Amino acid sequence: MNNLLEKTSKNEDKLLNELYTEISSIITKNKEKMVYQINDTLVNTYFLIGKVIVENDQNGNIRAEYGKELLKKLSKRLTEKFGSGFSISGLYNMRLFYTKYKNFQPLAGNLSWSHYCYLIYIEDDDERAFYEKECINSKWSKRELKRQIDSSLFQRLLLSKGNTNKKKVYELAKRGQTLQNPIDILREPYVFEFLGISENKKILESDLEKNLINHLSSFLMELGKGFMYVGNQSRITLDNNTHYYVDLVFYNKILRSYVLIDLKIDDMKPEYVGQMNMYVNYYNNEIRDEFDNETIGIILCKGKNEVTMEYALGGLSNHVFASTYTYYIPNKEQLINEVEKVLYEEEIE
Repeated sequence: MNNLLEKTSKNEDKLLNELYTEISSIITKNKEKMVYQINDTLVNTYFLIGKVIVENDQNGNIRAEYGKELLKKLSKRLTEKFGSGFSISGLYNMRLFYTKYKNFQPLAGNLSWSHYCYLIYIEDDDERAFYEKECINSKWSKRELKRQIDSSLFQRLLLSKGNTNKKKVYELAKRGQTLQNPIDILREPYVFEFLGISENKKILESDLEKNLINHLSSFLMELGKGFMYVGNQSRITLDNNTHYYVDLVFYNKILRSYVLIDLKIDDMKPEYVGQMNMYVNYYNNEIRDEFDNETIGIILCKGKNEVTMEYALGGLSNHVFASTYTYYIPNKEQLINEVEKVLYEEEIE
């Protein structure tokens, strides 16, 4: 009798677990759909509100002081009836949303209204399109989007190529960042503001390395797509008694390549290239598997001279690159000017 009861109890537990698993799956899937549907409806509602506001102020041709007072009164009445979400700044964002996205259709990426509240303040259409694509492709949170806009990722990717041109601007705007070649992972400069280190503070390379590892999630975010942490101070042994150590080792699953990073607290020197080239050769010959592509080496330094770089890196068969880093968010206007300067020089050549 006891065995029968025990068997019945086990069957009931099994049935309960099966029901719970199946129903939980249904709820989870439909909750996600509901969130997407609610978000799409909200964004579309705000777009239509913005359209009405723009069309009724004759596309901005009414007097500014009257338009401001009108939004103030409208905000008060809408808030009284529908609650929060219709502040003056909120209505202004809806108006701006419509002016920036007149051909708007709800996107498959399901960007939130919070995302759009950052995107609408980007003046350049190509830059805005890039961040929009990256938000969808990389599933950035609104916080991550803000950080990438603040750190001028669009301009840094353009400046990292060494051959910025209108085609590259178009590609970033159209598709976002794509990793097809080793050089595609670079940015100039890398921004380590998340470390909270003063730009003038003296720091050892070992301390910089330790800080980056302690902030690994932020560091991976800054490195970009597809990076996985492998280790630090990875030993390379030559002739059985000579040891070298690679500061940081990552693997990029998109490029299917090991990525070696050497940290330098001073400006770029030619001998750093030789050292990194040795590391890359070792990994290509001793570490990578048959399905891995060639190893990539990145030297991160405080500064670099382009003429020195040209001679130091020219002619190398390995994928060895150098870039700079900074401890603070770079001046966006300065980066924009640098990009425009390169594009201008391209036009007059």
